[in-house]
Amino acid sequence: MKIAILAVGRAKPGPERTLFDDYRARFDAIGRGLGLGPLDLIEIDAKRRGSESDRLLEKLPENWPLIALDERGKSMDSSAFSTLICHQRDDGAPGIAFAIGGADGHSPQIRQRAARLLSFGSATWPHMMVRTMLAEQVYRAATIAANHPYHRGG
Repeated sequence: MKIAILAVGRAKPGPERTLFDDYRARFDAIGRGLGLGPLDLIEIDAKRRGSESDRLLEKLPENWPLIALDERGKSMDSSAFSTLICHQRDDGAPGIAFAIGGADGHSPQIRQRAARLLSFGSATWPHMMVRTMLAEQVYRAATIAANHPYHRGG
């Protein structure tokens, strides 16, 4: 099952992008044996005119569940996050998409389309950090599913 992160804005070279790419590579390596992956990053330009929500939804593959990262969402621990991903895989979903909104968050249209709203807490995080945190959690979810020691010590 493929996994996509739909994000507003373009990642520039730098430490956040390097760390994101590292977690993506780790996930792709361990995920193959679990029927997960690859992890794709699909970016939309934040400066382009028009609705960010419309452009994010245009990039959402058909029949994929959408999880929107939203401050109003529910938090979940890493084990529950792993279970969420694995249940989607086991239920035959072709993929799952996670949406990270722009500076103003998600529109009601995205929140209504989402199968779940997920929060990384009440703090405000830079969008590039959220991508990295999400990539790490996707990798951690795969390590939990594979019973890999990363989750216990990483």
